[in-house]
Amino acid sequence: MKSVKQEKSPAYPIFQIRAKNLLLREDYVDCLTIFALSLFALTYVLMLAVPKIRPFVALVSACIFVIVGSSGTFSEFRYLWTDALRQIDWNVILMIAGTMGTVYLFIASKMPQLLSDIIISKVHSIKWLVFALSLFAGLISAFVDNVATVLMVAPVALAVCKKLNVSPVPAIICISISSNLQGAATLVGDTTSILLAKAAELDFLDFFFVENRLGMFWVTEIGALASACIILWMFRHEKQTLNMTDLTQAEDQFPTWMLCLTVLCLILVSFVPQGAGGLWKPLSSKTINGNICMTFFVIGLVRQIIRDRSFAVVKAAFKEIDYETLLLLTGLFVVIGGIERAGIIDLIGTALAKLSGGSSRGSVFLIYTIVVWVSVLLSAFIDNIPYTATMLPVMAVLTERLSLADGTPVSPNLLYFGLLVGATLGGNLTPVGASANIAGIGILRKEGYTISFFQFMKYGVPFTLAAVITGYLLVWFIWM
Repeated sequence: MKSVKQEKSPAYPIFQIRAKNLLLREDYVDCLTIFALSLFALTYVLMLAVPKIRPFVALVSACIFVIVGSSGTFSEFRYLWTDALRQIDWNVILMIAGTMGTVYLFIASKMPQLLSDIIISKVHSIKWLVFALSLFAGLISAFVDNVATVLMVAPVALAVCKKLNVSPVPAIICISISSNLQGAATLVGDTTSILLAKAAELDFLDFFFVENRLGMFWVTEIGALASACIILWMFRHEKQTLNMTDLTQAEDQFPTWMLCLTVLCLILVSFVPQGAGGLWKPLSSKTINGNICMTFFVIGLVRQIIRDRSFAVVKAAFKEIDYETLLLLTGLFVVIGGIERAGIIDLIGTALAKLSGGSSRGSVFLIYTIVVWVSVLLSAFIDNIPYTATMLPVMAVLTERLSLADGTPVSPNLLYFGLLVGATLGGNLTPVGASANIAGIGILRKEGYTISFFQFMKYGVPFTLAAVITGYLLVWFIWM
């Protein structure tokens, strides 16, 4: 196995500035630690207690960190507005915004509905319909936002269930949790994947193979197959036959090509080495992925304006972009930069490393297990985006501490991928653990179906356990 120095740096570029507070005078360490931890804890509590104002909470917390860092309250804690702006990962922000915009055009073209109808025309029972639509939703969500995927596929399942006079609840829940699961398969599948890719210095192809080992795509897909078996078992008695003769007419194929070209360009640019010069220099920019996503969104938008001879699509497309997520991430980037400068990331990483007592195989397995299953439990109740953004730099420090304990190298990808498995899949345990689940329940609520916490967990728990256990074991055996 490569030494840690030969691995891709675990220094997580999003949070590049390493904390130096471990060398501060003890009085400043104590006061600064108390301040940073208290503000960070209050930020999380408010985001959990009042989810509707999460972006506002994150932005206010970010401003407080900057104000304190600029005022000289703590002589060893300097955090200016310029430092805060550098902490914001504009590549991530542009990728999310651009992909959301293109996905809106993709949905408006009715191509997803056509693809769903084709699948329905090939199956002949409710059991296989739910199975097929769940897999289809998972496939789309590997490249498209999870919530958008639910909004595409769920209405199809709803229409079929109405025709057959059966409850749409089980089908919509399965589609929602399947969408959430597959978001971890590729770099553009979910915000958590984008965050991890930046932290671990992974490109699009690294999600398939990295350092000559299987990447997250295969871990996710094998977990999806395990979960699919659960779906078949749960719907084993649903054998009502169905027929679909009228297929949705796709109004425009251009947005589909834009989405495909976005993914293709992300793949191609991943071959360009970091820091490349000459003709390749524009393609090695730190915001190249974000620029690609935004470029294809703008091309699709301009083409639609010309086609419709109207600017109405501009208003509609920008209305569909999730500004709350973008503002939340912006605030969190600054907040996490603040707690890192205050030395909190180092303290948490060191504390977790001490739980292992070393870096033997058994000790690392203990830490890895804690990371995965604590992430599962926490993500079942809190949004996995702020949780993942917070824990990624901790994983980097933790890997470094484990590797230094007795000289045994630990790959940073072990804990990075373990975190993604737990944080992404854990949201499927409860109806509030993932935005895709909330979107699915919202669709059912509009149709007059009230979903209880335990009714959702009837499907979510076995699905999640099958996927998490599979991913948990695969990542360990691949990376350790």
